[in-house]
Amino acid sequence: MPITVNLDVVLAQRKMRLNTLAELVDITPQNLSVLKTGKAKAIRFDTLEKICEVLACQPGDILAYTPDAPDAPDAPDVPDTET
Repeated sequence: MPITVNLDVVLAQRKMRLNTLAELVDITPQNLSVLKTGKAKAIRFDTLEKICEVLACQPGDILAYTPDAPDAPDAPDVPDTET
């Protein structure tokens, strides 16, 4: 997945538990866990804003874009040189 969620890293840096963040942001721990594990398909901007406010961070501290590895190139065509 090209978007990596680093919420666990930021939580560890702030020495904060997921349940504490969930309470301060007013979101269920289950929904926050889905986000933390990278299984969330979307996040509302107001939720992201609250998380950043509580953790005193920027969205880029929590979310990172890492492009997928390109597919391996096909083997080049080698002409048949037998005569």
